Amino acid sequence: MSFFSSLFGNSDSENSNESKINWIPLINLSQLDDIENISNVKPILIFKHSTRCSISRMALKQFEREYDLDESVDAFFLDLLEHRDISNEIAARFNVIHQSPQILLIQNKKAVYNASHSDINAENLKTKIL
Repeated sequence: MSFFSSLFGNSDSENSNESKINWIPLINLSQLDDIENISNVKPILIFKHSTRCSISRMALKQFEREYDLDESVDAFFLDLLEHRDISNEIAARFNVIHQSPQILLIQNKKAVYNASHSDINAENLKTKIL
């Protein structure tokens, strides 16, 4: 059973591996206007996550282990199941195809990079930051 716990996580292992990313919950459509405005000054990361999907959970945990951008990027976290309307607006506003899991890098009001599933990688993200 511990093998599956290490792969898919459980409440004990998830609590002990607390994220080093200071996630900002993306819970309101109006935050997308703020994201666009802030992106003129500072890169914005959006992580779209399905809380019921084991692939999404593994991608999130791997990304959190690799991530080391600290305060150079504002990181927003979107729970797709709770806020599908926001995900739909992200796809329309930033001209990207909806995926889950998915990361987007927003700079100067545009999605300059996005990746999904196994292509989600913190090192690749760092190379895209202007």
